[in-house]
Amino acid sequence: MGLIVVGVDGSRDSIAALRFAIDEARLRGDDVRPVIAWHVPTSGYETAWSIPADAEGIEKVARATLTRGLEESGSPDSGIALTPAVREGQAAEVLCWEARDAELLIVGSGGHDGVGPSLPGSVSQECVNHAPCPVVVLPHRSDG
Repeated sequence: MGLIVVGVDGSRDSIAALRFAIDEARLRGDDVRPVIAWHVPTSGYETAWSIPADAEGIEKVARATLTRGLEESGSPDSGIALTPAVREGQAAEVLCWEARDAELLIVGSGGHDGVGPSLPGSVSQECVNHAPCPVVVLPHRSDG
């Protein structure tokens, strides 16, 4: 039995990626590790007048976002073994680290600005370039 890691950030594209991961896991007989990354924005520390960011609050929001994404995708009822992970760090670095023992890493494309064609976002590009396993980047779909 293998492992599929999927990035979840609460966006429609990440929910689609989670659904795709579950379908792929069902075909392969793999487990799924949905991962959300969080970090304290550097701007919270760059200026003297900034209010320090609340790391616990940011992590709490990340956990809630992951939980909501799991519910929206229907994954708790999928019959697939899920091991959700909430990790501190930059998204691409966290996803590549979590994929160190995975058969596959799945991410949404991101980077869609609603004006031109959908281009891969920086997280998906970093994952393609640095992941230790094959990466599936799902294209943005404007139809939901």
